Amino acid sequence: MNRTKITALIPAYNEENRIGKVIEDVKKHVDEVLVIDDASSDRTAEVAKKLGANIIRNSENLGYLKNIIKGIKLIDSGIIVTIDADGEHPADRIPDLVAPILNNEADLVLGKRKKIPRFSERIISFITRLKTGVYDAGTGFRAFKKSFTDGIKNLKGSCTCGVFVLFFYKKGARIKEVDIEEIPIEKPRGIAWRHFFQFFIVLSEIFKK
Repeated sequence: MNRTKITALIPAYNEENRIGKVIEDVKKHVDEVLVIDDASSDRTAEVAKKLGANIIRNSENLGYLKNIIKGIKLIDSGIIVTIDADGEHPADRIPDLVAPILNNEADLVLGKRKKIPRFSERIISFITRLKTGVYDAGTGFRAFKKSFTDGIKNLKGSCTCGVFVLFFYKKGARIKEVDIEEIPIEKPRGIAWRHFFQFFIVLSEIFKK
């Protein structure tokens, strides 16, 4: 029986001081690691490559959503796990995200945060929940089947908040959430103005047939 390949997809921008530990922790639970370096001005790509990750370097900054889409298109099959490069997601929970897929219980598994940090993100998750029943529609820690991603290049927005879950929901995917505890890190959390526009994109997707 062939084992399902698991690939970790890590979008990264100027994370040379944190991505090394993330990769080391992630490698314990996956078969390969793909880092999309979003035109970092530091040594993010060099650190990742030294630790054995496959690297794609963008010549210009594309943003989170486009990097996720780019990475998904480059991965050929199996299960994809997305995890942030800043170390906030607990890599040791990857087996818990992947297990429902391997057991044929889910097609998309989300790492549900106890508290969604930004108010704007909570609003987007709330309106998405009305359609899908998913609590945390903005988490970046998730596992899903590559086979469900045909057409994902058409996702709109600047981030995956709401639209990623809605994409899978409309495809008839079985969606499961797993409770996680994020790892506290020091990083600025300014107002995410992109969520203002994302709100209307999500509303449009909710009412689109």
